[in-house]
Amino acid sequence: MNMAQSSNPEPLPRVALIAGPTASGKSALAMGLAERHDGVVINADSAQIYADLRVLSARPTAEEEARVPHRLFGYVDGAESSSAAHWAADARQVISETHASGRLPVLVGGTGLHIRTLLDGIAPVPPIDPAIREEIRALPVAQAYRLLAEADPVAAQRLAPADTTRVARALEVVRSTGRPLTDWQRDKTGGIGNAIHLTATILLPDRDWLLDRCDTRLGWMFDHGAIAEVEALLARTDIPSLAPVLRAIGVPEIAALLNGEIDRDEALTRARLATRQYAKRQFTWFRNQPPAMWPRTSETDSNTLIDDIETRLHN
Repeated sequence: MNMAQSSNPEPLPRVALIAGPTASGKSALAMGLAERHDGVVINADSAQIYADLRVLSARPTAEEEARVPHRLFGYVDGAESSSAAHWAADARQVISETHASGRLPVLVGGTGLHIRTLLDGIAPVPPIDPAIREEIRALPVAQAYRLLAEADPVAAQRLAPADTTRVARALEVVRSTGRPLTDWQRDKTGGIGNAIHLTATILLPDRDWLLDRCDTRLGWMFDHGAIAEVEALLARTDIPSLAPVLRAIGVPEIAALLNGEIDRDEALTRARLATRQYAKRQFTWFRNQPPAMWPRTSETDSNTLIDDIETRLHN
């Protein structure tokens, strides 16, 4: 991620970023920081953009959203497909509006691709042939990865074989454009990394603590509306079969429950396993991929974390 600061003597506008795996306490920390600094909490999580999944995506509640301004939460209908590029364009606009109002933008989320796209920009890949996209998205991830290794070995080596979304993206790009994704990525445009003063904090709490929180939260979700959310989502006739919202963690598992394929306990077990696997992937990504100068912390006390962020904001 490009974090070089401009040589312009004028101070750059400040942006706080709180990132890390699911259930690591990001949302509470972001709200606490925004309350102290007249801030606006801006979502950087790919699941929390969808209006249909407040409970299952762990979006802030209506009461929490009333505490401080929240933007880009639940603003995309499930029938729509929102990419990292679309979200980054929206985030750039919201950050600009927040700065213009004299407030502090507080980005919060666990989707590394979205954060990277906002800061570093996006490769100018032309639209993908819909037929190619549909064909590739229907493939099992293992088969898609084998095909990617043949068509774009550099991308295959960089990606995890089980990373369904990124493997499919790299394969559809090379098949649709005839150029590997890495070629397109050399010409990224639109990143704001050089135009802001970023104060980043990466939460990497103890793994056992994190996974226990994941399990507890999934149980709460199943008891407080997640099943009804998925039932309402599946009842819609305008949701495309390959819509990203249908791949959100918990949706396939609850869908199997609603279809009578498994019972509630099995659905919860599967959803917990999927969440644990996702949290582990996020943990690894945030530990290794962001710039080395971004502080990583295992601290879980919000007041301690906010004090540290405030100190760095003022430097």
